[in-house]
Amino acid sequence: MNKVRNLQDIKSDKQSKYGEIIEYLSQDNRYWLENDIWNIKDGIFQDAEYKVGIKNIKLDFIKNEVIRNEVKYYLVYSLKNKYLKVSKILNEHQYAIGYLIKYIEKYYSNIKSFYEIDMDNTKWKLFMINSGFSLNSKGEIHNTAYRGIGNEVSLFIKDFYDDREETEKDIWYSKNIKGAKIPATGGRGNATKGISINFNQIPIYYKETVKRYFTTIITKKSWSHCHEILNVINYFFKVFYSNEYTDGFIETLSRKDIEKYLYWINNEFKDKNSTYKSKFISYIRTFLEYIQMAQYDKAPKKEVSFLIFQDDIPKRERVQDEIRRVKFVPEPILKQLDNNIMDLDRPQFIPIYILLRETGWRGTDILNLRYDDCLEQIWNNKEEKYNYYLCGEITKTGIAQLKIPIRDKVAEMVTKAIDKAKELSTEENNPKKYLFNTYEGKLKGKPLAKQSLLNTIKRLIVQKDIRDANGELYHFRLHSLRHTRAKEYVEQGMGISVIQQILGHQSLQMTVHYATVSENILYEKWKNTEDLELFKVDTATNELIEVDTYSTEGENLIRYEYVKKNLDAVRVPFGVCFKTSKLPCKQQMNHCLTCASFCTTVENIPEYEEEIEKVKSQIEISNRCGRELWAEKNKQYLNILEQTLEKVKEHKLVHKNGKSREDIV
Repeated sequence: MNKVRNLQDIKSDKQSKYGEIIEYLSQDNRYWLENDIWNIKDGIFQDAEYKVGIKNIKLDFIKNEVIRNEVKYYLVYSLKNKYLKVSKILNEHQYAIGYLIKYIEKYYSNIKSFYEIDMDNTKWKLFMINSGFSLNSKGEIHNTAYRGIGNEVSLFIKDFYDDREETEKDIWYSKNIKGAKIPATGGRGNATKGISINFNQIPIYYKETVKRYFTTIITKKSWSHCHEILNVINYFFKVFYSNEYTDGFIETLSRKDIEKYLYWINNEFKDKNSTYKSKFISYIRTFLEYIQMAQYDKAPKKEVSFLIFQDDIPKRERVQDEIRRVKFVPEPILKQLDNNIMDLDRPQFIPIYILLRETGWRGTDILNLRYDDCLEQIWNNKEEKYNYYLCGEITKTGIAQLKIPIRDKVAEMVTKAIDKAKELSTEENNPKKYLFNTYEGKLKGKPLAKQSLLNTIKRLIVQKDIRDANGELYHFRLHSLRHTRAKEYVEQGMGISVIQQILGHQSLQMTVHYATVSENILYEKWKNTEDLELFKVDTATNELIEVDTYSTEGENLIRYEYVKKNLDAVRVPFGVCFKTSKLPCKQQMNHCLTCASFCTTVENIPEYEEEIEKVKSQIEISNRCGRELWAEKNKQYLNILEQTLEKVKEHKLVHKNGKSREDIV
């Protein structure tokens, strides 16, 4: 039976593309084209990924032949590229498609192809509710397959038919825009096309203006930043149109209109911080300024600087305020995670967690590692051996290759991961040589998903019943491992500039933002400081007496406390040495007594005995003041004096180089 008919129903400019669909379905001896019921026991299918009771994929209920072939193309393409699994189609997708066809027959009975359908999400949601589907806590259709099938199929087919340049379309896919700055892990969106930017929420009157503006920033800013800017612009149009503004309002914008906009923002986002609210003003000002300078037809007529003032933009939070909200993993939680990490239900994520803990790098930077250049050995002159370094690109700060040392055990783990990646990788399933690659399915050729890693660790937390101080299951965030590692570096005494390099920060200020100390370390450091004793207790009345620091007694006390905290007090001949305690001095403890040129005889015995008594007195004072360091250094000096005195009494004369000096003379 000839399945290719009614080509006249397809618009002339789409007929060649429909012909490509027919050609694609003609592979495998025309199995897909000539059969409207597919049995998974047919040799053309691989075994289902898990056992299901259903054996047939039925599409014979779709009356419109063009739409039926378009649905077939969507399913076959998704199967062959492993975007969908056979079991998924058997259990869910074929039934979800059934509801989609009923929806089309009800609301679009005259359409000939999916490219004529503009899915109305609200109408689709009501249709599914009336069909008996329940909503989740967010007010969405609970089952994700049924919720998204309409947009998924229609957008896939419409994009196939659309031959225009990507930037002329209303939906831009990152994989079709050369130079788009996307993370290695990809992002949210259609798995067959990559993450997308959708302009369909922009009013038709302004859509081309916004798209033209985005062509100027799409390759300059990161994809996620562009997505964020579009969300703000969408809000800008939404709030004005919902307040009875109409097409053309931008051209006639006044300061009064902007004041209303500021009022709406502050009311709607009153619970948000200043940094969040500032974007809804600064992004709009940048957008309006650009289209005005570039002389777009629909730009504001009044100077933007007279519409939006600098003072309108809330000041971003201070770094100190941000630091207070920095999330570290509490030490008891961290120990439990580290001790149980080998029990992850997806073992492929274990080395990723270990590298996150070892390095403090971002999750995206670890996932972006490439097996052909991520491990290097560098010669260490001091240790006279090769040390292992982890090498990777830090995409956020634009560091092409950052190298940081790692321990031998970690390097051994990375080596095993490299060997495994080389074994499994082909040019088809891992063209970019990712160390932690996805080898099949929708995300084939991309690194393992960061969200999957997060979900896996969250399941471990539930499994091991890891709870916070309030008794709640610990709320884990991947980025908190980065803050935690920075804190560990600081507490171990690593210099701030070294931490900056290891973390791959552009500015030292950002490193300071990360690198703080825990409350326990803060307490330990505080406990080791000395009480200045600027308050005295009257032992007779038990009253606290404040010392006047401007009096002679107070000034002497301040001076004494400074000496006690910062200086040595070591007995030396003819006085006491008060050098800075941090400054080393060989002469302080030796006083020529150990010098080879020093000569002493029995005539000096009374001087030794007198000096020994003075040093013993100094040791008593040191002990009384609680200054262990003073006492220890004076004891060392005492020991040298006593040893020298014994030698003098025994040998009558002590002079190491005496004979050699006489020979020279």
